Parts: sequence; C-alpha cells; structure tokens
Amino acid sequence: MFVLVEMTDTVRIPPWQFQRKLNESIAEELNKKLANKVVYNVGLCICLYDITKLEDSYIFPGDGASHTKVHFRYVVFHPFLDEILIGQIKGCSQDGVHVSIGFFDDIVIPPESLQQPAKFDEAEQVWVWEYETEEGAHDLYMDIGEEIRFRVVDETFVDTSPTGPSSAEASTSNATEEVQKKEAPYTLVGSISEPGLGLLSWWTNS
Repeated sequence: MFVLVEMTDTVRIPPWQFQRKLNESIAEELNKKLANKVVYNVGLCICLYDITKLEDSYIFPGDGASHTKVHFRYVVFHPFLDEILIGQIKGCSQDGVHVSIGFFDDIVIPPESLQQPAKFDEAEQVWVWEYETEEGAHDLYMDIGEEIRFRVVDETFVDTSPTGPSSAEASTSNATEEVQKKEAPYTLVGSISEPGLGLLSWWTNS
C-alpha cells in the first residue's frame, strides 16, 4: 500500500530560517510542498522518510534565499494492482460504490465489479447483492459506513496542473471549467466480485 519513492528537488530556504539546521528547514519545506499532494504517475505523498544527499547551496543575485538540490525518499500511497484493502463505504450511486480508507477517498467499485447479481435501490440509494440461497434470494445491503474488503484492479492518474489559455478553452463555458477542476488527480478502481470480498459482515463466522 505504501512505497518509498526516491525524488530530487531544489529547495529554497528563506534567510530568516538560516539560524535553523539545514536538514530541519529542508524537511519542513519538502513536507509543505508534497504532503497530501498527488504526484502524477507516482501516487499520494504522505510524508518525508529521509534525506539521502544534500548538494551545494547557492544564493542567486537579487534573492537572499539559499537554493539546495536535495535527494530524498518520500512515503507514498500507491497500492499495487490486485492488492486487497479494507475501507468504509462513503456513498453509493449509479456509478457504483464509493469507498474511503480515511486519508484517501477517491476509490470506486463499478457495478460490474460488485458481487452478482446486484441491483441499485433507488429509494435507499444503496447497492444490494441479491444473494441466492436454497430458501430464495436474500437482499444484502451495502450501507454507508460499513467496512468493505476489495481488490485494487485499476488506477487512473489525471494531470490537473494548470495550463495556459487557448482558443478552444476560451470558447468553453464556465460550468465545463468547474467540472474539470473537480476531477480527481488519482483514482483507484476496486472489485468485490469474488468470494471473501465485500462487506466484512457478510463473511464473519456465526
């Protein structure tokens, strides 16, 4: 679920931090810049693990701050495909079941990846597994707040960095721009379409 990623960056330290240890100032600046941010094709950055190398610091004309090239390792949330995770259902829609694991909410289990046969209950706004038994079908509801075990089957990264204006963008409406801004930079796609996956309450021994 978590991986160590080697990164390189040039860190700017303002003059009023020169009385502090360089490592402490750099660690603080790196966490300000990266913590809780998604790096494209890398994952969700959690916290600095360690600094492996500091190169020479430079002060440029017109800027009293120091600029240091830093080699470091960062803790990143990036589950591998087929990894089994446990989260909580935060909502359901026609698009599937939306899951949160506390610090990361952009997880969706599409309808075709649910335990089958499944249906969407419009009145309750939840997905239901129509579990077949010898006595007939039993409706097992996927209620909000329930713990769910799922398999990671796909991931999507979207480059949300700002781009310059163009003639095509100028012609789009403000509403379209708002929709684009809300697009998640990193999304996981899950599946519960196999035995043992789904709500934890379904598989507990009586």
